[in-house]
Amino acid sequence: MPLLSRAPAEPAPNPAPLPRPRRPDARFTFGHPAHAIALGFGSGLSPVAPGTAGTLWAWLVFVVLQPYLSDLQWAALVVASLAVGWWACTVAARHLGVADPGSIVWDEVVAFWIVLWLVTPASLPTQFVVFVLFRIFDAVKPGPVAWADRLFKARGSTIGWAQGFGILFDDLVAAGCTVLLVAVWRFW
Repeated sequence: MPLLSRAPAEPAPNPAPLPRPRRPDARFTFGHPAHAIALGFGSGLSPVAPGTAGTLWAWLVFVVLQPYLSDLQWAALVVASLAVGWWACTVAARHLGVADPGSIVWDEVVAFWIVLWLVTPASLPTQFVVFVLFRIFDAVKPGPVAWADRLFKARGSTIGWAQGFGILFDDLVAAGCTVLLVAVWRFW
């Protein structure tokens, strides 16, 4: 009587290769809701410093919405924006074929909303200082921001949910560093 034989295991399917990297344009941005959100409704198309353009867009939206939203409404907007942004950043990065494209600025938008929400009330000059601090933390990526940036970088040939979260995560850490510095500044 033959021993029970196992059928040979089928090889794991190869993940779909990344699409060839592409440069976004207005048609790409507004061709899919995830693209529009991830690219900050076009602010990420800036040919120079798209992260700064996205942060400026976030600041403008904050100034417009601030008089109308309570703290609870801001909290709900931030949580919803993080959840929707995770999806949007993941989809847009996949379609662009790049794990963390510079044109994706939703990470700057939500992170800067958090910073402004937590430091408000603040004068316009103080908001400008906070803007500069946030941009320095986001662009230079000192210490914990660099760690957060490396933590979820794409491994392998696909861009998944972890990389989509990673797009957001380093900016959230930059926001935390900014708020911490402002708190120390105010305390001192």
